[in-house]
Amino acid sequence: MPDQPIAPGAAPETPPALDLTDIGALKALLRRHGLAQPNKRLGQHLLVSRKALDAVVSAAELASGDNALEVGAGPGALTVELARRAGRVAAIEMDRDILPVLAEVTAPYPNVEIIPRDLLRVDLGAVFGGQPYKFVANLPYYITALILRRILEARPRPTRLVVMTQREVAERMVAEPGELSLLGLSVRFYGQPRIVALVPASAFYPPPKVESAVVRVDIFERLPLDDAGRDLLFSLAHAAFAGKRKQIHNSLARNLRLAPEQVSRWLAASEIEVERRAQSLSLDDWLRLTHAALADPPRPIAAIGERVRTRRQQPQRPHPTAPAPTGRGGAED
Repeated sequence: MPDQPIAPGAAPETPPALDLTDIGALKALLRRHGLAQPNKRLGQHLLVSRKALDAVVSAAELASGDNALEVGAGPGALTVELARRAGRVAAIEMDRDILPVLAEVTAPYPNVEIIPRDLLRVDLGAVFGGQPYKFVANLPYYITALILRRILEARPRPTRLVVMTQREVAERMVAEPGELSLLGLSVRFYGQPRIVALVPASAFYPPPKVESAVVRVDIFERLPLDDAGRDLLFSLAHAAFAGKRKQIHNSLARNLRLAPEQVSRWLAASEIEVERRAQSLSLDDWLRLTHAALADPPRPIAAIGERVRTRRQQPQRPHPTAPAPTGRGGAED
């Protein structure tokens, strides 16, 4: 039977207000529900800093009519702060052990809906019935990139992202050309990112081994490319960043199995020097390169060779020692 949302206010009694940034109160709450500590397998580091919590909520700029989506709600410290400000909060949590804690903590807030599922199994378009929403979350380090991709590619996309994540990942999200990564390019394609706060390891229970940061991304109302253009841009980017220490001309030709002459035409049309490397390109550079590729569609060498072989195909069977033809290939993500 599919998971059903847990109705707000399901607890039989309204519990006293809890300050979940008080580590003693948090530990007592977890023990009462039979939990000795956060789930290490799911990468749980629970926020116990009022200052950091306020930084996240302040960056979201929530109003009473806003919808807020949270992933990895845990015991509900952030969920409660969202509920106090937003009109409606949807809290996604897949850890069944901590769900009773979350239900107790959020019981006084009828505007909270708990969705007990993996984010990847949630129809994000249906959560708020297609209405605008903001995404606010303390993300597990080990799955940050996957969650960001899922949210950024959702229909509809959120109007704003505010996420707590590992500082190194946050710096990659906001990096400028010269230090740009595939993650940074992806974020900049969808919106304007900035770091709004740095958070020490001591702000979490248990403390992680690294610092964290709060990143805000204001999502563009209109994207610079349609779906086909976007898919091509990221195909080019995956190929280029697969050999980011190599010149972009060589990376594209090799990883996309393209004729070097075609890649040279793209780069010339885009006014990008052939010796540039992937991390040095700006979003505008990638957009020009994509438009050049759309105007001169990729013709992989393997596909050309296959057509030549088809035209030259003879009725006799090939010699048993002849090598088998190779198919189209490319770099793995």
